[in-house]
Amino acid sequence: MEKGLLEKTGKSLDHWIKVVRATKIEKHGEIIKFLKAEHGFTHGFANFVSLKARAADAASFDEKDLIEAQYKGKESLKPIYEHILGEVKKFGDDVEVATKKANVSLKTKKQFALVQPSTKTRIDLGLKLKGKEPQGRLENSGPFGAMCTHRIKLSQVSEVDAEVINYLKEAYGQSH
Repeated sequence: MEKGLLEKTGKSLDHWIKVVRATKIEKHGEIIKFLKAEHGFTHGFANFVSLKARAADAASFDEKDLIEAQYKGKESLKPIYEHILGEVKKFGDDVEVATKKANVSLKTKKQFALVQPSTKTRIDLGLKLKGKEPQGRLENSGPFGAMCTHRIKLSQVSEVDAEVINYLKEAYGQSH
């Protein structure tokens, strides 16, 4: 997107961020309107520049900042996340960790798990397990909808036991 912006306008993303910030416009929609009206931007490029200028997209933050924000006020849950991550990284070099604003997606070619601190006392571990009936701790996906087929509620590190790791391995295996 950044390369396309440079090709289309002849100016860098940094240039456009400075232009937007100089206007003192703060609202996303107003920035888009300004870029389209004053600079002939398409909606896509205006949206991209607005997000970057306001540092409102996940790509504008580094992973550490995003994790810190996810676990602010939920610090007791962070060891659960770290333990899950440590276990999943043992599965193979092809595991990609994609940190987002509200959760962390674990994937290979496709997402196989999602780690989300949902409340102050609970992490929801979302899993993509096709053809698996919910049973015991392995529930329907709940708040994850189509992103995952199942979830497991975790409130302490000890709950990331062999059963949970096996479900993670199974989801990882299906993601290839």
